[in-house]
Amino acid sequence: MVTSQLLAYVAFSVFCVLTANSLDTFTAAVYEHAVILPNFTMTPVSRKEALVLMNQNLDLLERAITYAAKQGAHIIVTPEDGVYGMNFSRATIYPYLEDIPDPQVNWIPCDHPSRFPDTQIQKRLSCLAKNNSIYVVANIGDKKSCNASDPRCPPDGRYQYNTNVVFDSQGKLVARYHKQHLFMSESLYFNAPKEPEMVTFNTPFGKFGIFTCFDILFYDPAIVLVKGFHVDTILFPTAWMDVLPHLAAIGFHSAWAMGMGVNLLASNLHRPQKRMTGSGIYAPDSPRAFHYDRKTDEGMLLLSQLDSNPYLPEVNWNSYASSIGALSTGNQEFKGSVFYDEYTFVELTGITGNYTVCQKDLCCHLHYQMSEKRSDEIYALGAFDGLHTVEGRYYLQVCTMLKCKTTDRHTCGASVDKASTWFEMFSLSGTFGTQYVFPEVLLSEVWLAPGEFKVSSDGRLLSVKATSGPVLSVSLFGRVYEKDEAPNAASDLTARAMSIMLMVVTPMVYLLCW
Repeated sequence: MVTSQLLAYVAFSVFCVLTANSLDTFTAAVYEHAVILPNFTMTPVSRKEALVLMNQNLDLLERAITYAAKQGAHIIVTPEDGVYGMNFSRATIYPYLEDIPDPQVNWIPCDHPSRFPDTQIQKRLSCLAKNNSIYVVANIGDKKSCNASDPRCPPDGRYQYNTNVVFDSQGKLVARYHKQHLFMSESLYFNAPKEPEMVTFNTPFGKFGIFTCFDILFYDPAIVLVKGFHVDTILFPTAWMDVLPHLAAIGFHSAWAMGMGVNLLASNLHRPQKRMTGSGIYAPDSPRAFHYDRKTDEGMLLLSQLDSNPYLPEVNWNSYASSIGALSTGNQEFKGSVFYDEYTFVELTGITGNYTVCQKDLCCHLHYQMSEKRSDEIYALGAFDGLHTVEGRYYLQVCTMLKCKTTDRHTCGASVDKASTWFEMFSLSGTFGTQYVFPEVLLSEVWLAPGEFKVSSDGRLLSVKATSGPVLSVSLFGRVYEKDEAPNAASDLTARAMSIMLMVVTPMVYLLCW
């Protein structure tokens, strides 16, 4: 809800800026929404009941959209599942779905609401965009009938898609995107499109692409939109649950924007009890605005100005690391688990030092200086070069310096969100076999460090000043897409069943992106 506290934050935050006055810049808004959830039921509700719930959420979204527009925002992004919530079966999600046409039909639902039947939510979103002269990005559900002539047609005779829609400032439907990479149990009630969709649209303030949540970890469509379609800004509705140390929402999403050299507008659900928080407006050089709050139940609106055509110089991610030999450590290597991946670690034993740790083809080099060497905390340098197989199957190369959960080094890699050790400087690099590397610096209490680090052209993640807070982790998170491995049909069914069980038993550990 946009409360007086929220409005004060937007009005006086250092992240809030004046409205853009040229096509070279624009003002972006993202809204972290405290979604109203449906009551759990095994029986589908009526369409009328579904509309009541969705309109309750749209009432809250309307307040954020209206206020953002009054502050001069050109575009606002709202979260995945932000209109109807979550916890559905294939049958119980159905009353919440609408048939969303291809944007090529040239339709303004606000002006022509009866052109397509039963599209009340699309009409309201269109009117919100038109009446406020702002681009509105929302996540809703699409349904498409099919029949037996289609071998992929589900038994109930329809496809159901997790769908992003974009309405321009005239209320016209200009983009529709069906989520490709469904997350765990989501595949029980949504379908993935047959082929990944590359959805882009042009505006007076840049070229935009769009995808959803778990998609960000894969090549299609995320990388293709940037490298193949040359978009300037990515719109990113998400329902992201933190998995520390490397997959906290604000940490990874800001790192992805920096690694890809694009703007990223990330709008997350706000459900602190499920570790769902963390939204931001991220530019390639630094986060422009971000929000992370696990203490309150209120939503938050962010506003910031961005360059319409951002630029980030190319980085050779293995240049520096490949040019130097192994740094002396004097420490024995040990194994530790990070999100169920087995890393090779060395402990950082001094207040300053130079360390190398290797795994397979990846060698990670670290030079650092702590403000003090505390007796109640230990840090480690870790390397991982392998296939991650928990909630998906994707190949990683990761160099990370992280705080261990306790002074027992066997806890290195476990989730931890508080630290007490400040760093005067750090330099991290690795012999990466990929150009897709995402630089992360995460401070205590899960906080970002804008302006405190940079990436050099030879692939070093460098501090530019002493850290403004104790450090949780400093990481280079690499993705080797060509080594990803898709499960076969049989193992996929087993993995899906296991995923559902794990969600019930240990949701705080396994859930990343709903």
